[in-house]
Amino acid sequence: MRFSITRPLAALASIAALVSPVFGEQKLASQALKTCQANSGFSASLFNVVYTPESGRANVDIVAVSTIQGKIIFDVAISAYGYEIITAKVDPCSSGLLGLCPMTAGKIPLNFTLPVDKNAVAQIPSIAYNFPDIDAKVRVRINMTDGDEAGQTVACVEAEITNGKTVDLAGVKWATAIVATFALTSSAFVSGLGHHNAASHVAANALSLFGYFQAQAMLGLTGVPLPPAVMGWTQDFQWSMGIIKVNFMQDIFTWYQRATGGTPSMLFDSLATVSVQVQKRALDVADYGADLARRSMSYMPRTISEPMEQAMKHELLKRGNIQTDTGSYVVYGIQRAAFRAHIESTNLFMTCLIFFCVLVVITILCVAGWKGYCELAAQKGWMKHDTFLDFRNGWFTVLKGILFRITLIGFPAMTVMCMWEFTQNDSPAEMVLALFFFLGMLVTLGWAAFKVIRIARRSVVMHQNPAYILFSDPQALNKWGFLYVQFRASAYYFIVPVLGYTILKGLFVAFGQNNGTAQAVGFLIIEAAALIAATVMRPWMDRKTNWFNIAICVMNFINAIFLLMFTEVFNQPPLVTGVIGLILWITNSIFSLVYLLMLICSTIFVFFRENPDNRYQFMADDRTFFMKSQTHLTTTTELDALAATARGDKSGFKGLDLDEDAESMSSDSLRRQTELQPGMPAGGAGLHFTNAPPKSPVDPAMPLFPSEGRNTQGPQYGEKPGMNFDPRGPSPSPYGGPQGGNATLTPQYRALNNASPWQRGAGYEH
Repeated sequence: MRFSITRPLAALASIAALVSPVFGEQKLASQALKTCQANSGFSASLFNVVYTPESGRANVDIVAVSTIQGKIIFDVAISAYGYEIITAKVDPCSSGLLGLCPMTAGKIPLNFTLPVDKNAVAQIPSIAYNFPDIDAKVRVRINMTDGDEAGQTVACVEAEITNGKTVDLAGVKWATAIVATFALTSSAFVSGLGHHNAASHVAANALSLFGYFQAQAMLGLTGVPLPPAVMGWTQDFQWSMGIIKVNFMQDIFTWYQRATGGTPSMLFDSLATVSVQVQKRALDVADYGADLARRSMSYMPRTISEPMEQAMKHELLKRGNIQTDTGSYVVYGIQRAAFRAHIESTNLFMTCLIFFCVLVVITILCVAGWKGYCELAAQKGWMKHDTFLDFRNGWFTVLKGILFRITLIGFPAMTVMCMWEFTQNDSPAEMVLALFFFLGMLVTLGWAAFKVIRIARRSVVMHQNPAYILFSDPQALNKWGFLYVQFRASAYYFIVPVLGYTILKGLFVAFGQNNGTAQAVGFLIIEAAALIAATVMRPWMDRKTNWFNIAICVMNFINAIFLLMFTEVFNQPPLVTGVIGLILWITNSIFSLVYLLMLICSTIFVFFRENPDNRYQFMADDRTFFMKSQTHLTTTTELDALAATARGDKSGFKGLDLDEDAESMSSDSLRRQTELQPGMPAGGAGLHFTNAPPKSPVDPAMPLFPSEGRNTQGPQYGEKPGMNFDPRGPSPSPYGGPQGGNATLTPQYRALNNASPWQRGAGYEH
């Protein structure tokens, strides 16, 4: 039976047997032809082949370069997911391809339409046109049939096949972005209503989900060759890294790069004349980089030293789009993600940077606008005067905390892009911006982490409980709470390992683009360490939140194992690699769907419960009882100010600001207690102190609140197993003051125990 040259292209659709049909035009197409052997005598800078079953024809547009002369025969092999399903031999002379019989040397432009044999069409199942991101290819070896080279393979070319269906869908991107934004916004809204416990849980889950999205995106940014399904799936989450195309912004970025001394790439402008190959094989980059280096060296004097030659090869691989000796381009890693997003690689850094800045500006405008609306609504009587009163009184501090949280969310993306920009050097101005933003965000988050650790340690020294100051001071909670509210109080320091985890992954992604194996090994070690730390320490606020985050760590670790297998370091069969790609896509899509549904339900329930805090157990660190209303604190502050005036204190009562250590709540308590040490004025007689560290007037062995309804995952700071709260009488004073219900308290004793306004109303009265 006569075998048409288009028959392998049509027959390859028999690869699929999963997935329901997806509506759209049915087609089989290939847009790039790459060589698969050294010194291939046939190559193409442009290769576009599209077969549509409705027309029964294949449209072919090729610009080929040949060094072969003589009669040839095509040895065709079709494989799907690494499994070879069809092999055939095609004689161009008997197939009617007169332009290739015999083949001549030179540039061969071909643009024609071929009818597809009906027998070949009958072999195509309809499902083959609908399976998304099929991993199929046609490999053609060109063998000589006459002359001295008869029987030898003089060329090898390979074409990736697609049906136009993909899991890289705009709907998935919008859905995931809307859910994450909705959850974060809802947590802020619920917190403003005073439901801090519910808001903390929703915010913690939303941040964990956002971090999972960014971990998925980072997989797609690695230089590891990925199966088509994995590339499409990870592309769905590149929006979380700021990779979002807006046409007019791309024009501005191109102009800015030119204006600041850079040279923008024009890859998309050349698609009509050249093909772009998306890297799927581990050796592609090295091979094409070596070819490009050899072509560059051919124009240089032979006296060039070998070290300089190696350095130039490294520089050619390090930056810019790699162009093969046939004129087509190869993209991989971060450039691959930019190409799939239709963004020039030289505009990628500015795209991510500007979207981060836009997010910051929009947040500031929204918070300021909400503040104005609340004030107007309170004046007009549209809402009660005490609604969102905490936010209205301290909105600027709340805004600072929100901006810190956005900085934390954007830190993984900016770490990757800023570090990668150092290897690209798109323009001097962009290099300066990369350095400024990376160091600025790193210093900001590092300073915030330092402040949290310092406040928590001071709380431990004074009150034997880090939660006391961390959650009782609204300024500390609103400004720095983004770093520790998702963790239990005793794990306040865990933000430091989280930042280290982010930086390490970002460095591997940015600087390991040319070595996918090193990236995969690095990811495996980092994710293994993260999983062990999460499983052993369980630092998050409660059991459910711990299990959510441990599940995410498990998925990230499994993805790291798959990533290592994609590098083919184990020399597994191609079929194994293709199946693993499908497993990664299916498992992560199911996990993401379940997590999204759980987050949507938990967020919606918050708005339909009269008291959403009751849906969650109280934390073992008693944070819920420490969180106090700003309104109550304002009243307390006014009373303290009146007391200071009555005492004749000229300095008056100063507000509490943990940014100023001299005026902070804890240091103020330290100062007052120091004044009552031996040697103080006569008013302090009868009180005996030692040189021990300052202590809270609360007995650390006594639970702070009744145990009913509390989450008892184990004793925390300030708790001892088996202790119960006795409401019938005051606990013994650790300072040796008057005891018993009928004892008369001296003024000095009252001054000591009432030194801190945070102790009143939080379960610390004596």
